[in-house]
Amino acid sequence: MRVLLVEDEAALAAVVRDALMGEGFAVDVAATGDDGLWAATEHPYDVIVLDIMLPGLNGYEVCRQLRGREVWTPIVMLTAKDGEYDLADALDLGADDYLTKPFSLVVLLARLRAVVRRGSPERPAVLTAGDLSVDPASRRVSRGGQEISVTSREFALLEFLMRHRGEVVSKSAIIGGVWDWTFDGDTNIVEVYVRYLRRKIDQPFGRSAIETVRGAGYRLAANGG
Repeated sequence: MRVLLVEDEAALAAVVRDALMGEGFAVDVAATGDDGLWAATEHPYDVIVLDIMLPGLNGYEVCRQLRGREVWTPIVMLTAKDGEYDLADALDLGADDYLTKPFSLVVLLARLRAVVRRGSPERPAVLTAGDLSVDPASRRVSRGGQEISVTSREFALLEFLMRHRGEVVSKSAIIGGVWDWTFDGDTNIVEVYVRYLRRKIDQPFGRSAIETVRGAGYRLAANGG
């Protein structure tokens, strides 16, 4: 397994590099965000370990640019910060996993193996379907460049459908992904919010992106309708 470690703390980088090499990993080290971005775009890696607080480009920006360039190598982000918003930012920008310093090398190794096993599916920073665009980081929705105002729940539903664009998703899958699996209300709430979204992203533009698949669920057209 070939790993790119982007970490500016020399002592920590050395410890992590030696631990990974001791497990049979091949490791390249970059000490700045700019060097990490260059290495990740010039060479193939199985996984990238990326610190957030870096000289030059920070880890968030490196991750954003990599996904923008369609580099889908799995990324595990490291940070001295600890908070749900930092985690959300990292994942919204396309990271695969997240560890807070100080961390266990045993846990890091396990996380690296796990993300590599999952593979590297596309995780674009901005989701698109034709001229329909959803930016999870900024929580913005637009159609043909025109910004559309949506509520938090509408955004969550649209993001879920966009991440499964072209696929049929059932009401129960939507409930689990947008509400949660413990939701015990009326599942017709999905129909209500689909209707709200259609009024905002489809009807004003003469489109029909969100399709009802009778007896199965809903599908957001991959071409944006």
